[in-house]
Amino acid sequence: MIIEHIDEQLPGLILDRHAFRGDQTIVIARDRFEEGMALIYAEGFQLLLDITAVDWFQRDPRFDVVYHLLNLNNQERLRIKARVNENEAMPSQVPRFKTADWFEREAFDMFGIRFEGHPRLERLLMWRDFPGYPLRKDFPLDGGDSFCGDVGVSFAGRATTLNE
Repeated sequence: MIIEHIDEQLPGLILDRHAFRGDQTIVIARDRFEEGMALIYAEGFQLLLDITAVDWFQRDPRFDVVYHLLNLNNQERLRIKARVNENEAMPSQVPRFKTADWFEREAFDMFGIRFEGHPRLERLLMWRDFPGYPLRKDFPLDGGDSFCGDVGVSFAGRATTLNE
């Protein structure tokens, strides 16, 4: 399988591995991530399906950045995780995968994870001046009144009509 092949080609690259319902997952060190992605891409995993993250609030490093890849030749799926802290950046995959553009912007917008070398890393879902990251575990559960107090209007309970 692909994990054994990666282990042979780049010994020590994979920090952890597991499989669930046919999908394989590997954890790669952030400092060797680019090297690992180059090999995985060359092995046929050339469709990036998604990039997301998981906030492990009490853990160091705090975040897992998760990449879902598909090999179009044999329909094999591979999940790659890399662990990063708040002040660390992941290498952007936009030069390799065009789909990474929006996925990286979304991870930046929702979690605050930076991607070094991204051509236009800016907010995608929240407005530019929004001071928080909504999918972090330390984000206020009440909707972020401390973040949104200067807006002046709450649209949460307001009824709208088609004429507005």
